[in-house]
Amino acid sequence: MNLIKKWLTPSSQKKAKTSAPASQMSPRDQKPKAKKNKPKAPVPQSKPVARQPLGQDFADLDLPDPLNQAIISLEFSQCTPVQKEVLPHSLDGEDVIAQAQTGTGKTAAFLISIITYHLENPEYNHRKAGTPFALIIAPTRELVMQITQDAVLLTQYTDIKVMSVVGGIDYEKQKTQLAGPVEIIVATPGRLLDFCRSSIIDLSKVEMLVIDEADRMLNMGFIPDVKAIVQRTPKKDKRQTQLYSATLSEDIKRLASQWTMKPVNVTIEPEKLAVDSVEQIIYFTTQEEKLNVLGNLISENPDSKLIVFVNRRDDTRRLEDRLYRRGYSTGLLTGEVPQRKRIKTLSDFKEGKIQVLVATDVAGRGIHVDNISHVVNFNLPEDPEDYVHRIGRTGRAGATGISISLVCESDAFMMPSIEELLGESLSFQYPPDQLLAPLKAPHRKSRSPQKVNKRHDR
Repeated sequence: MNLIKKWLTPSSQKKAKTSAPASQMSPRDQKPKAKKNKPKAPVPQSKPVARQPLGQDFADLDLPDPLNQAIISLEFSQCTPVQKEVLPHSLDGEDVIAQAQTGTGKTAAFLISIITYHLENPEYNHRKAGTPFALIIAPTRELVMQITQDAVLLTQYTDIKVMSVVGGIDYEKQKTQLAGPVEIIVATPGRLLDFCRSSIIDLSKVEMLVIDEADRMLNMGFIPDVKAIVQRTPKKDKRQTQLYSATLSEDIKRLASQWTMKPVNVTIEPEKLAVDSVEQIIYFTTQEEKLNVLGNLISENPDSKLIVFVNRRDDTRRLEDRLYRRGYSTGLLTGEVPQRKRIKTLSDFKEGKIQVLVATDVAGRGIHVDNISHVVNFNLPEDPEDYVHRIGRTGRAGATGISISLVCESDAFMMPSIEELLGESLSFQYPPDQLLAPLKAPHRKSRSPQKVNKRHDR
């Protein structure tokens, strides 16, 4: 199961659709003009569509048959709150600024509007190689790969070609793939800009632009690259732009105003995501007790998938190695792990070949895996928003999950800002005795090329 299946739930019978008066129709609903004067999102004359306010089902919208077929094949069609708010506007060609986290269904929202536009406007989609009509920018390779996978599923009954463009993958191989037509490109900023500067990718004909996780782009220092990319696309009145961000700081709002035109603003409150579907447990421990608590938690849940978040890459690598040497089924996900290995590790985790994924925030941001039962904060994050992102890996799409934070004295000072963001107080408790029981001594050799510090491996 993939991310798409989390966004949609079984549908009931299709609801009736009504048509709006011509005077009330948006540019998408009216007869398209000549290409040089084309509105941002026209609908072919042969099939005028009046979008109605969206209820619970995708059946409320007149989506193209191949897209409906893809949704039906997944046996799901019910909307999440962000989709209910975004889709009526994005399908009408309006720009969107949405405050929403991963796990809310935002990926499906912008993919559905992109696919619909392409299928409803075939006369505009005969393009040269490397000239996409839609561009999706995301901050991490994992997120790009996930979006690409979901796009492939939703376009399975179309001839739309989707391609990911990321660093860590052979440059020449991607260059060869770009020698043919590609309709949708999903990319990280750095590698995309490299191809643009080499004239391998031409963004001058982009009609739909999506900037995903803009706040993370800002925090990771990608905004100069994003600005350079946006400048290579048509002016904002000649394209449709959707921007998604977990938070909307003043900097993000300023950028959004530069990149969008009369946008619709949508807000999905993050604290509701965290509190409603995730049981949050705070264990007060010493730093030395954390490994025992974690190991015993894993042993108590042998059939569960767990993600363990650690703040620093070196600590992440060390913790994964300590668990592995004690016989636990583990994988490592950090920015320094080669891309091919990261993809393989994430695939093994999804398939259940790995039980425990030890990750940093940057690498873990793009993780979308079904049935993650536990998220463990080995350290509390320094940024309270990262806490919400972390625990959002579980308890998705109506399911319940458990978040366990191991808090020592050095972590405790971060709690007030987390509680302020959540809008609630979180109570501490001491771990039960069975979780404090000593673990077995290491019996495997380290698979890490770095020498293990024996002082930390007791």
